[in-house]
Amino acid sequence: MEDQYVSGEYLRKHPTWHIEDSPWKAMQIAKILARNRVQPKTICEIGCGAGEILTQLQMRLDPRCVFWGYEISPQAFEFCKTRANERLHFKLGEIREEENAFFDVILMIDLLEHLEDYLGFLREIRSKSRYKILHIPLEISAQAVLRAHPFSKWRTSVGHLHYFTREIAFDALKDTGYTILDFFYTASSVDLQTPTMKAYLAKIPRKLLFTLHRDFAVRLLGGFSLMALAK
Repeated sequence: MEDQYVSGEYLRKHPTWHIEDSPWKAMQIAKILARNRVQPKTICEIGCGAGEILTQLQMRLDPRCVFWGYEISPQAFEFCKTRANERLHFKLGEIREEENAFFDVILMIDLLEHLEDYLGFLREIRSKSRYKILHIPLEISAQAVLRAHPFSKWRTSVGHLHYFTREIAFDALKDTGYTILDFFYTASSVDLQTPTMKAYLAKIPRKLLFTLHRDFAVRLLGGFSLMALAK
C-alpha cells in the first residue's frame, strides 16, 4: 500500500488495523468460495495488515490449506508475524517482486482504493493466482455526492485515493484482463455493531431499502462494499 495508508496519523486512528472486523470479512470470503465450490489449497492475501483475516480463514477452511500474507508496512508486519504457524506464513515485502509466486486464490481485501496505480497493480498480479477475491468499498453514492465532504474525509482519515461504484470496479477488472465469476454486496454498516445511537438509526433505512432493491440502495445511500470473485 502507499505510504499514506501507513502514516502515523492512520496508525493513531486505527491502532488495531481493523482486527475487530476480520471475522466478518473472513465469513464473506468463505461464503463466496463456498457458493462457487472453490476449494483452495493455497491462499495469499496482499496487504494483510495484522493478519487476522488469514487467521480466521485458517479456522474456517480445509485444514490442508496453506496461507501466505504479504505486507509492506513494518508496523503491520510486527502484528501479523506473531500469528504465524506451520500453515500460516507472512512476508514483509511486495508480491510483485516474487517471480515464481503462484497461489490458488489471491485476496485483495479493501486494498485497491489505497493504491495510486491500481490498474497497473491488477495487471501485474493477474498471473500469480487462478482466482482473485476482491472486497471494494462502493463509496460513490447519490447521498455521498450530495454531501460532498465525505470524499475528502475518507482521503485524510483512511487514505482512500480512489472511489468506486460497482460499474467502475467491474470496468477496472475487465480492462485489466479479468473475468468476473460472481459477486455480492456486503454491508459492514448494517451487519456489524454500531458505536453510537446515531449510527444505529442511520442503518435502519439502509437495511430496509436494501431488502426491497439492492442495487438502488447501494447507489442511493451507500455504505456497502463489493465482494467479487474473478479469474
